[in-house]
Amino acid sequence: MTIEMVTEELSGPGVWLGPDIQNDRDWIMQLDGDDVAEIDAALAAVKAAGTPIPFPASAFPLQNFTKKIDTLVEAVSRGRGLMLMRGLPRERYSDEDCELIYWGIGVHIGMPVSQNRRGHVLGHVRDEGRDINDPSARPYQTASKMDFHCDLMPVDVLGLFCAHAAKSGGESYVVSAQTVHNLILAEHPEFLEALYQPFNVDWADEEPAGSQPWYTMPMFSANNGTITSRITSRRFIQMVTRHGDHLGASPVQLDAIEFAQQVAQRPELRLSMTLGEGDMQFLSNHTTLHARSAFEDTSEADRQRHLLRMWVALEDAKRRSLSPLLDERYSWVERGGIPQKEAA
Repeated sequence: MTIEMVTEELSGPGVWLGPDIQNDRDWIMQLDGDDVAEIDAALAAVKAAGTPIPFPASAFPLQNFTKKIDTLVEAVSRGRGLMLMRGLPRERYSDEDCELIYWGIGVHIGMPVSQNRRGHVLGHVRDEGRDINDPSARPYQTASKMDFHCDLMPVDVLGLFCAHAAKSGGESYVVSAQTVHNLILAEHPEFLEALYQPFNVDWADEEPAGSQPWYTMPMFSANNGTITSRITSRRFIQMVTRHGDHLGASPVQLDAIEFAQQVAQRPELRLSMTLGEGDMQFLSNHTTLHARSAFEDTSEADRQRHLLRMWVALEDAKRRSLSPLLDERYSWVERGGIPQKEAA
C-alpha cells in the first residue's frame, strides 16, 4: 500500500500552542442552571426506570442540552481537538449517580466501546497498585507519570470524568499533534518520514483471542491531506521485542519517537489543566496527544483518585477521515473495542 505523507506545514484550528490558549475560555464549556436541571431530570428518569449501564441515549433524555453536545463534538472532531465541561455540582451526587450521568452524556456523543480485556465500556482510571514495568500493566492503572500518547485504539473521542481528585499531582497535559508534526518537519524531516513508516506495537496482553500479541501501524498517517496521529507510549514500542527481536523498531524509528516525545514535552507546546471533581474532559484521539504527571493518593480508600473513562466512536458523518493504513485498527472499534477476555 502506498504511504501518503504530508510534507508541508499544517494550519487550521487544530494547530495551536498551549500557552497561547491556556487562558482562553472557548475550550471550557461551563454548564448553567438549565443544563444541570436537564441532567438531573434525565438522571431521575433512568434511576426510576432502573435501567443499568450500558443504556441507550433514549433512556437518558436530553433536549436542549444536546445543542451543547453538538458544539462539543464539532470542537473535538474539527476544531482544536479538546473541550473541558465544567460546572456539574459533584457534591450533590453519589459515585453511582456520577457513572449514570457520565454514561448518559457519553451515549449522546456517540458509541462507547470496550477499553480493555475486562470489557469495560465505562472504565476506571485509578492506581491499582500495578507496576509500570509489568508488560501487562496499562499506565493508567498506576500512579506513575505518563508519556504523551494517543490511546490504544483509534477511537474518535476520549472522555474522562473526575469522580475523585488526587491528594496531589495528576495534572493533565494536552498538546496539538499537528503542531508536533510541524516542528518535526521543520527540525528533523528525516524523523517525520520515519514516523510515517509502520511500527510494531505491543498489545500489552490486550490482543483479541487468536490474534498475534502485537499490531502494526504508523505514528503519523494521512488521507487526502488529513493528518492523524497514533503516537503511542514508548514502552509499547520498546517491549514488543519480547515477542521477537525482529519486531523491534529501526534505530531511526527509535530516534524519531524519542524526538517526538521531546517536542511534545516542550513547555511552549503544552496546555495544562487540573481536573476538579465533576469536570469532564473530552479529547480528539486523532489530533491531540495527552499526558499526566505522577500523583499521590490519600490514605482514605473511598477518596482516592478515581476518573471514569470512555472511548467513544462517532457516527460516520461526524468522524475525521482516517488513512486506509488504520482500517485494521478501526475495524476493532467498529466491532465494539477490545474483546473481553477476563471477568470485568
